[in-house]
Amino acid sequence: MSQPNGVSPTSGTRTPFGHEMRKHFLFDNDYINLNHGSFGTYPVPLRSALREYQSRAEANPDQFIRYTYPRLLTESRIALAELLRALLDEVVLIPNATTGINIVLRNLRFQEGDKILYPWTTYGACTKTVEYICETTPAEGLQIEVKYPIEDDELVEKFRAAMRKTREDSQGKERVKVAMFDTVVSMPGVRVPFERLVQVCRDEGVLSLIDGAHGVGHVDLNLSKLDADFFVSNCHKWLLTPRACAVFHVPLRNQPLIRSTLPTSHGFIPRTQSLIPNPLPPSPKSPFEVSFEFTGTLDNSPYLCLPAALDFRDDVCGGEDAIRTYCTELARTGGALVATILGTEVLENPSKTLGNCFMTNIRLPLPTALLSSAADPQASTKITQHLARRMVDDGRTFIALCEHNGAVWARFSAMVYLDETDFKVGAEVLRGLCEELLQGEEVGSGGEGVRKVHGMVGGEVVEDVKVMVKGMTLEMDGPEKAE
Repeated sequence: MSQPNGVSPTSGTRTPFGHEMRKHFLFDNDYINLNHGSFGTYPVPLRSALREYQSRAEANPDQFIRYTYPRLLTESRIALAELLRALLDEVVLIPNATTGINIVLRNLRFQEGDKILYPWTTYGACTKTVEYICETTPAEGLQIEVKYPIEDDELVEKFRAAMRKTREDSQGKERVKVAMFDTVVSMPGVRVPFERLVQVCRDEGVLSLIDGAHGVGHVDLNLSKLDADFFVSNCHKWLLTPRACAVFHVPLRNQPLIRSTLPTSHGFIPRTQSLIPNPLPPSPKSPFEVSFEFTGTLDNSPYLCLPAALDFRDDVCGGEDAIRTYCTELARTGGALVATILGTEVLENPSKTLGNCFMTNIRLPLPTALLSSAADPQASTKITQHLARRMVDDGRTFIALCEHNGAVWARFSAMVYLDETDFKVGAEVLRGLCEELLQGEEVGSGGEGVRKVHGMVGGEVVEDVKVMVKGMTLEMDGPEKAE
């Protein structure tokens, strides 16, 4: 696949995975990126393509934005549709997965008794989107309790049971209208049997909405075969495009449900006749495609970099299968190494399906008493924020942390520029930080002998926190978790 219209294709021969691959990326020499899953990154050739498109837009804005950009955008969509085995007129580009979730939920028409079904582990921004929809429409949210590790069969049955119970308990007056679930959960980073959940939705007459933020470039996808009702996935994470770029797939049968982009723009077709013309050049594309082609004056150069990203993955990385095999195996072996160093465990179910992805989750060696306190219910959150801040200040690496099922888990991301030695460095960083928290006296469980400490949280003194944290100042201004 060659990059069109004068932008040089990705050059370079096949490079071995691991540290030799680092030369193609833009990291500081002493930084190890073990958190690819939050924000992604892109290689040097993609920076060149990005800047070339930005320069062309400035050289002749009207020519580029009105006429050249739509053609280049179509070429990017063609490349992505081929990768995802989807029809071209069902694939459009948007900034990110959260935008796609908002587009779907804000376009659906909800009536009394309609439920939005989603698991506890749903990404926070998407959960808040559901909460907003429930505040502004008759819809009600219905959460499924999910505590990992869990077997795929049990998760699938939880979804099916929730759909049927809603319908049966209300004697048909209530129903699950749409179910939202992941390809790979953000935090903790575990694979979801999304293919089976789509089938459950189909069997139960429920719309399926897949948050595939960790999807394209990560798990093998055949969208035509999957046939979900709505699918969104970030390209700027695992596909290695510049930020921000995501795919939004809507089968032809459901496109009438998506009447407006976010924000509403020139492509919107009112139900009543409108005298407001579209100021952009006419297009033979479908109304769905046209509406997402222009949603305001933005720098959409990242969208145009998709062919260059796929070239890099083919020419330098050896293709999708090679990337997937290396990263999945590195996540498993690297995770096991980290668990050994920390003396804990990897988050996995007996069937070993949770780890069929590029991320692995290792429990931190922190006792329960340190993470829960009657005096301060937010103790565990403050501790994870403190650890995150310390990692940023240290500057060697960053590892996403989350509280789940009574423990704090470190989510390591595997990528083509990493190897097991990087996971070892991350493990040593975490071990050192945890030892700092625990050095001195033993942490109690809230009874007699537990030492009371003072901490600074957001500039305010927090007293009588029933945990032993020697020499620690808790701060709440650390980096937020990102999907």
